[in-house]
Amino acid sequence: MIWRVRRVLTGHTPEGKSTFIADGPAPNMKEMPSFPGLALTDLWETSGAPASNQGHADAAERPIKLEPPPKGTIVRIVEFPPDTHRPQGNDGSAGFKAIGAGHAQDQHSSDPMMHKTSTVDYIIVLKGEIYAVMETGEKLLRAGDILIQRGTNHSWSVRATEPCIVAAVLVNAKPLGAKKKKPAKKKK
Repeated sequence: MIWRVRRVLTGHTPEGKSTFIADGPAPNMKEMPSFPGLALTDLWETSGAPASNQGHADAAERPIKLEPPPKGTIVRIVEFPPDTHRPQGNDGSAGFKAIGAGHAQDQHSSDPMMHKTSTVDYIIVLKGEIYAVMETGEKLLRAGDILIQRGTNHSWSVRATEPCIVAAVLVNAKPLGAKKKKPAKKKK
C-alpha cells in the first residue's frame, strides 16, 4: 500500500494575514503503471525564481513529470518498493514515458532504472534504506541520510524487505556539458 503523505499548505487572507489553506493527504500521487509500488507524490512546484507566493492555486495540481520546469523546482515524496517487487523483463521505458521522461533513461545500461536528469536533487531518506547506484559504485543510504545528486547517471535499489521512502527537492539545472551563452555583441 502506497504511503499517503499529509500536506499542510499555507497562504494569505485577503487582508494579508497568514493562514492555512489546505491540510490533508497530498492529492497528486502517481503509481508507476509498469512498476507497482513505485510511487511519486508531488507536493509543490515552482516555475521560476524568485517563486511566487500569490494566490491559492495548488501548484502541484498538474500531471506528474520527472523533471521540474526551466528555472523551477519540485518537492516530492518517492516510495521505492523492494527490488523483489520489480517486474521481471520490464525495460523501464513505459515508466519513464509515463512521467514525460523517455529522454532520461540510459538506453545502454543493463539497469532499466538508470537515468540522468538536468537537475540538482536533494534526497532525504525518511524511512527504510536504499542504495544510490552510480556507474562506478554504490552507497547505502539509511533514514536521516541526505544525498546531493548533481545531474549524474543514477539508479536506485532497495535490497531490504520493506519499501524506502524519500523526500526529494529537484532543482532545474543546466545539463552537464551545456555551453554558456556568449554575451550579445554591443551595437556601435
